[in-house]
Amino acid sequence: MPPPHFATASFDSYRPQDETQANAVRELREFARLLQQPRRRTPWRRPPAIRGRYLDGGFGVGKTHLLAALWREAQVPSAFGTFVGYTNLVGALGFSAVVDALARYRLICIDEFELDDPGDTVLMSSLCARLVERGVTLVATSNTLPDQLGEGRFAADDFLREIQGLAAHFEVLRIDGEDYRHLNLIARVESKSEAEVRAAIDADPTGTIDDFDTLLRHLATVHPSGYRELLQGIHAIGVLNLHTLHDQGDALRLVVFVDRMYDLDVAAHTQGVGLGELFAPELLQGGYRKKYYRALSRLATLHA
Repeated sequence: MPPPHFATASFDSYRPQDETQANAVRELREFARLLQQPRRRTPWRRPPAIRGRYLDGGFGVGKTHLLAALWREAQVPSAFGTFVGYTNLVGALGFSAVVDALARYRLICIDEFELDDPGDTVLMSSLCARLVERGVTLVATSNTLPDQLGEGRFAADDFLREIQGLAAHFEVLRIDGEDYRHLNLIARVESKSEAEVRAAIDADPTGTIDDFDTLLRHLATVHPSGYRELLQGIHAIGVLNLHTLHDQGDALRLVVFVDRMYDLDVAAHTQGVGLGELFAPELLQGGYRKKYYRALSRLATLHA
């Protein structure tokens, strides 16, 4: 199901800022009604899947909000999870078991669809194809068009068939607009003093405080699928000695950790460099730049 941050998300609570966003609300409302219509069954085949929707747009335009609203309004058997969550599920249960489990649903919602390596490309291409064959409709969100997934991160041309196969399952619904979380907040979020961080955490009985390097070392020992469990019951996190990250492994683990913090509305209090200096320039110019900017946008909100 959608994470707590989007527990009450609905089409009515979405506030369109431009025509593409208003159009997305109209189209997804109609799509929800389409999903509710009875499907014709025959003794020898499953009813075909309705072609899915792919919500494409920059970070902060409300794609996850709209996906959660669709999940709620469709009122059909549905599953909601992140792209990473589904790949982790396959790792835990095995491919066939996951296909059988997810094929029970009418709608599968996939948030933050992004292909970072060839293994994920082949895995998700196969999983989506098997689910569509069994009559499951897919709806996904991403910052990258489906035929451009993987660009800048691995030799996407070598996996063109899989990428094109994924794109065939969706109709693209473009959502433009400015980051509603106001990316310029990043430059305005000032680092606190150590005393201020400790005071904020001391005031919250669920708060924790860690040295940044200690936190990074610990995250490296935990599979990213376990980050949500690390945060259960925690409402505020203090981090001391925040510094610029140059290592891509550390940076990507932090992105996943921030995503789970955002899902659970965990407040952030940091001492050290400002958010604008958290990721090194070479990271912000590389193939994962959209992930890093999303993390900065979300961290700025958690500081606000």
